[in-house]
Amino acid sequence: MTPALPQGPAFPGSVGISDLRVYEWETDDGHHGGTPHLHTVSNEGYVVAGGTGEVHTLSSDGFARDPLSAGSVLWFSPGTVHRLINTGDLHILTVMQNSGLPEAGDAVLTFPLDVVSDADRYQEAVTLPDGSESERADAARRRRDLAIEGYRALLSPLQDGDRGPLEEFYAAAAALVQPRVEQWTKLWSETVLTDVETTRAQLASLAAGDAAHLADAAVVRAVPRPEPRAFGMCGRLQVWDT
Repeated sequence: MTPALPQGPAFPGSVGISDLRVYEWETDDGHHGGTPHLHTVSNEGYVVAGGTGEVHTLSSDGFARDPLSAGSVLWFSPGTVHRLINTGDLHILTVMQNSGLPEAGDAVLTFPLDVVSDADRYQEAVTLPDGSESERADAARRRRDLAIEGYRALLSPLQDGDRGPLEEFYAAAAALVQPRVEQWTKLWSETVLTDVETTRAQLASLAAGDAAHLADAAVVRAVPRPEPRAFGMCGRLQVWDT
C-alpha cells in the first residue's frame, strides 16, 4: 500500500507537470507523432528534455511549424491546435496551467466536426478501453488517426486563408465542454484561486512586517505512478501523485 503523502503546498503556480515520450507511430501523411488537440482554458508549455521533432500549430494566425530539440522552450494559449511530430526520440516535460482542468476534459481532440458536435460520439471516440497494453496501444493509435483526419480538414482551408472550418471547430469544442464548466469553476476556485489568494495574504503580511507564514514552510515529495506509462494524447506519459 502506498503511504499517504503529507499535506503541503500545491506545485508552484498550481500547474501540472508530466514527462512525455512522444509516439513514434507513423501517420498516413508521412509523419510520426501524437494526437492533435487544443485546450479550452489552459496554457501549455513544453520544455524539451531530449530528442528532436516539431510542433505544428493552427490558430487564427494560421499554420506554424516550430522545431524542437533539447533545451527548446515553447508555450501557447487556449485555442491553439497543436500536433507533436517526433523525428527522433522526442522527450518533453509538459507544463500545464490550471492543474486538474486538463484532466477534467479541458482538452478537445480534433476529431471530424460531426464527431465533436455529438457528445456521445466524442466520448466513445476519445475513451480508451480496458485491456492489454497492445489493445490499448491500438485504440490510442486509432484515436490519434481520427484526430489527424479532423486536423487535416482544418489545416487545408487555413493554409488557403479560410478560417471558417477552424471557427466551426471552436464553436463545437465550446459546446462540448460547456456542461463541465460549473465543475471546472469549483475546482479552479479550490486550487488555482486559493493559491493566488494565499500569495496575496502573504504579501500583505510581509508589508505589515509579519513573517509568521514562514514558520509553515513545507516540502512535498511527489511519488511517480507505477509503470507502464499511460497512453496520453501525444505519447506515453509519466505523471506524479502529489
